Amino acid sequence: MQKAILALGCFWGPEEKFHKIKGIASSEVGYCGGNSPNVTYEEVCSGFTNHAEVVKLEYDENTISYEDIMRFFYDFHDATQLNGQGLNIGTNYRSEIFYTSEDQKKVAEKIFNEQNKKFKGMVVTKISKEKNYCKAEEFHQKYFQKRNR
Repeated sequence: MQKAILALGCFWGPEEKFHKIKGIASSEVGYCGGNSPNVTYEEVCSGFTNHAEVVKLEYDENTISYEDIMRFFYDFHDATQLNGQGLNIGTNYRSEIFYTSEDQKKVAEKIFNEQNKKFKGMVVTKISKEKNYCKAEEFHQKYFQKRNR
């Protein structure tokens, strides 16, 4: 299994979308890119930790490629909105890809360039090395699944 860590706004909606895709073995929501390895939702929302809300995926690379996941990433959010998605505003809702290997970095850059050309240079997605990933509180895990029973 491989992993992908993606920030695309509030983590609830994207997690719901990704877990329905064939080849995604598991998903969880968390925080990544900040100054500390352990943070809470309240701390992240303050904007002072530098973390983004993220979806962490485990996927079967024999069924779905990282490149395919990158294409879903851009389909699932507005990568031209700086520091937010819709009404959710703040750096914790930014568009960012956290790569875990040089191969992932190359693929992320390739798809970024394609998207940026398509959107005439307006894509604001950051591409960064994974830093201080922390799983979110249990309340946030599978949020929509828990509420749609």
